[in-house]
Amino acid sequence: MDGDIGRIEVICGSMFSGKSEELIRRIRRAMIARQKVQAFKPEIDDRYSPDDIVSHDDRRIECRKVKSAAEIPALVDDDTRVVGIDEAQFLGEQLADVCEQLANGGKRVIVAGLDQDYRGRPFEPIPQLLALAEDITKTMAVCMVCGAAANKTQRLTESEERIVVGAGETYEPRCRKCYRPPVSG
Repeated sequence: MDGDIGRIEVICGSMFSGKSEELIRRIRRAMIARQKVQAFKPEIDDRYSPDDIVSHDDRRIECRKVKSAAEIPALVDDDTRVVGIDEAQFLGEQLADVCEQLANGGKRVIVAGLDQDYRGRPFEPIPQLLALAEDITKTMAVCMVCGAAANKTQRLTESEERIVVGAGETYEPRCRKCYRPPVSG
């Protein structure tokens, strides 16, 4: 980071595409550079650990849980240089304003989240964050049907709720050809 110039970096893609892994990698590099880092994840994401951001391949970094994006600015210390936020899609549209506020305050903000929901529709707040970001990384998974590059998340359960927290038992990555949108919705 150059001086006090903040920035927003977005890592987005389907489930199992390495978003959290890339977020953890960037946070670790900032720590190696002796930059103070704080990481956050939504309280709703309790899949692997209550106190860590965890990738599907079990890489982890300590974090703080929040109920909403609005809590984050008050929790960020003045001397923090890098703010990492995982599972952005669970924090609501207010996250875009929060990230903008932090970046305008000189923080490097790294956000990871799904860019599409299980219906293949844009998943807020990622579209808004993409418009504000200085750096965008689109990660791709491997289609579990044919092995091609996958950018869709196939829900394997019948729920029609937009948010269902789960992992391999609930979702799998699919390419455009193998993805089957839900009948309803």
